[in-house]
Amino acid sequence: MGENGIARAVFVDAGGDDMERMGPTIPGSWGEVQLQDRDGALIGWFDIEDWLPESPALVKRSVQGEQALRRTGAADLFRSAGVPVHIVRDRNDPRVAPRTRAGRGTALGPGKSFPAWYWNTRAVAGGVWFATITVIILSGSTAPWLVLLSAVAALVAPTARLALRAWTRRRLKRCAPVVRERVKPAPADELGATVRFCRDTELRVQDSDLVLRELGGQEYWFPLTGPHALTALVLVRDRTGAPLGAELRGPGDQVRVVLPWGPWFAGEGGTDGWSRLRRSAGLSVSERSLTGKGTWPKPALGSRPLPQSGREARAMSRFPGTVAGASSTAVMAVGSFFSLTLGARIEDSHPGAGGAAILMGALGAVLQALPYGIHQLRSRLWLDRPVTPAGRQPLTERTA
Repeated sequence: MGENGIARAVFVDAGGDDMERMGPTIPGSWGEVQLQDRDGALIGWFDIEDWLPESPALVKRSVQGEQALRRTGAADLFRSAGVPVHIVRDRNDPRVAPRTRAGRGTALGPGKSFPAWYWNTRAVAGGVWFATITVIILSGSTAPWLVLLSAVAALVAPTARLALRAWTRRRLKRCAPVVRERVKPAPADELGATVRFCRDTELRVQDSDLVLRELGGQEYWFPLTGPHALTALVLVRDRTGAPLGAELRGPGDQVRVVLPWGPWFAGEGGTDGWSRLRRSAGLSVSERSLTGKGTWPKPALGSRPLPQSGREARAMSRFPGTVAGASSTAVMAVGSFFSLTLGARIEDSHPGAGGAAILMGALGAVLQALPYGIHQLRSRLWLDRPVTPAGRQPLTERTA
């Protein structure tokens, strides 16, 4: 703010194209908000879906314009700050500031999934490995120092990924918000809910937020205070009066989260969980019945809490991949293979260097395979098996 500060906000309400890669496609942006000075120069920007918790579950671009700004709280933020907002539908609109090298602005999103040290380590090691392997292949050289250097560089990648796992676990343990109520699902027996679902899925009522934690460990935070906070908890019944589920709604009666009754409240202890949620969330509570031929629920966060198969559950709950997708793991596997083969090639003439390269190649392969193998075994033998009543987690937990 001020003479050289933010003078206006421009919401570029135009989606970006999806990006193809090996592995899952990278979805394009739903649109971005630019913060500009009085001359139209870019100060900062953020993708609108980064501030919309339910965006992964919605049909792309189903929330647009003013509604998107209201749901994310951006509309009220700019109104309180006295910043005028302009909505444009075309990225070529003259009010859109270009991201030039001299003035790209500051990214105001939640940041990258992985820390800079991990990317830098992988980039340096990948560059060294590619350079050494190129020299070895093109020149036919099997100089021991080149083989060792390529083996060390190949080992860095799986080691860094293992270190990233440890770093992530440590950071998660350090995040300890005050929890007023923790509601675990109470699924009906006939649904075949798994140990993983009952263990990992939950609703947390915190001091200022309500948090939905899904099967794969993803968390979605919704405010309980402020102009864009959740406002209502609505019990939805079918035409016979049986409960179908609950809706968490925001301002303007917008459905933000749905909680199907069968997986959440139809089993033993579900009534108690429902009562605790009603009391602790501090939301207005009401009921509605379906009429006509409408179906419930519409696409919304939480509408499909149970995966269709164990394979889907394992895919949802594994450690996140990098932007390179499957190619990242493939390159690491190739690196270990070259370490093993090159080490075996020079072992007779240079036993020390050859043995070390073989050892590093084998260690790299183990470091890649071990987390994947543990994940698969624990999932198949325990987590993705149907839960028994005796093995259920406590349905609700209260934290003082």
